[in-house]
Amino acid sequence: MRTKIVATLGPASMNESSMRDMARHGARIFRCNFSHDRAEAFEPVVRWARSLEQELGVRLTVMGDLSGPKLRIGEVPGSPLTIHAEDRILLALEGESAAPHDDMPVITLDDPAPLAGLEAGMPVSLSDGMLRFHVDEVIEPDRRFLLHAENAGLLSSNKGITFPGKVIPVAAFTDKDRRDLREGVEVGLDAFALSFVQGPDDLDDIRAELDSLGVQVPIIAKLERRQALERLDDILERSDAVMVARGDLGLEMPIISLPVHQKRILQACRRHSKAAIVATQMLLSMVRNPIPTRAETTDVANAVLDGADCVMLSEETAIGEHPVEAVRILGGIAQEAESYYHERTRPHLEARMARKDPSEYLAYAAALLVDTAQGSALVCHTSSGATARRMSSRRPSTPIYAVTPHEHVTHLLSFYAGVSPTLADTSVERHVERAERFIEQCDAIGEGETVVITSGQPTPGLLRPCADSPENPPATTNELKIYVK
Repeated sequence: MRTKIVATLGPASMNESSMRDMARHGARIFRCNFSHDRAEAFEPVVRWARSLEQELGVRLTVMGDLSGPKLRIGEVPGSPLTIHAEDRILLALEGESAAPHDDMPVITLDDPAPLAGLEAGMPVSLSDGMLRFHVDEVIEPDRRFLLHAENAGLLSSNKGITFPGKVIPVAAFTDKDRRDLREGVEVGLDAFALSFVQGPDDLDDIRAELDSLGVQVPIIAKLERRQALERLDDILERSDAVMVARGDLGLEMPIISLPVHQKRILQACRRHSKAAIVATQMLLSMVRNPIPTRAETTDVANAVLDGADCVMLSEETAIGEHPVEAVRILGGIAQEAESYYHERTRPHLEARMARKDPSEYLAYAAALLVDTAQGSALVCHTSSGATARRMSSRRPSTPIYAVTPHEHVTHLLSFYAGVSPTLADTSVERHVERAERFIEQCDAIGEGETVVITSGQPTPGLLRPCADSPENPPATTNELKIYVK
């Protein structure tokens, strides 16, 4: 299977036995949610992952998902309250008087930033979008507002609140995230996801913090704000991968627009050769049921066909009754979709490049060559991971083995479809010879099979920076070779 599975850990699965079974069925990334636990709870997860890597012979990545500036209302007197369509409620900054509307339900926020500039007619959503309101009247600018209910539902304490389409002057990387990041690094987490990214500056903040810690790990930008879509190209340049977080993103726009935006995000990821994770409600019915709905299986397949590198399970594996079975079925759907993908098209011939340079062309040529020559594998030696991710974006029909001397690059490439990362034998100096040694030792590549190798040997006078950005480009891949085992 080429598509990577992300399994969220929780009460139903945060144990070594469940992780082992999920890894056997294709889970390669385990998500730890900082919205529910501190880093100390994830220390055994890292230990189990390292042990299972040795036991199962696969590369596993443990990702910490930082909670970000999730907006929640305070306590609601009499919670839960039944709200009817056309009801009016008061939204106020915590500590403000409800007078002269004491007879109305009151919801409060302890942060003034989201209320700044809120005007009559603007939409407000509560309870993950289940309750929809609009601002009926501004009683006191930036402090007190009357909301008009557009539908019926239950209003409970401490539920999330969103202001669709409104730019909220709150940094994505919060003080809590900073603490969680530092503690996560200490326990050995391999990657971090940043929530509610609005622009590239948010990614600069978390990368600066990692630099101060002297740590290189992948950063995944979670796309949950409409503003992020307006700056998607810039975000893709600064991140290592993105997550299409359909839950919160779906609150920022009409629900009927979400599928098209998902497709546009996946297309942009292909252009930039950056990994995309599709998340939220992939097999939600399996929280209780042993099999998914027909619509869910089709949703997963379409995500794979549209170019998702990873598909993610949330409640299904964290609190569901069938976590291992959910992973097994998700993997089966992905494999079926992959077989049709290569049956119908040569996608690497269709994909456009965001940046035209020799390394892009060489990755394109390697993906084309391995298919044309009916090779059995692509093997690339990569220092930054850039060559492997470019090959992945071309979706060749063969597996891609990425040989790298850097541990953090193996975890970066865990997010890319079709890529199996492995640490290089650094006792061998020449990069192409490291790739050849891997081929000779790889049981999955048979005698007499044809393999396409790419590598980039250091060139005198050529700097080899470690970050992949316009100001600091990746090391250049400059060698292409056909090798017969």
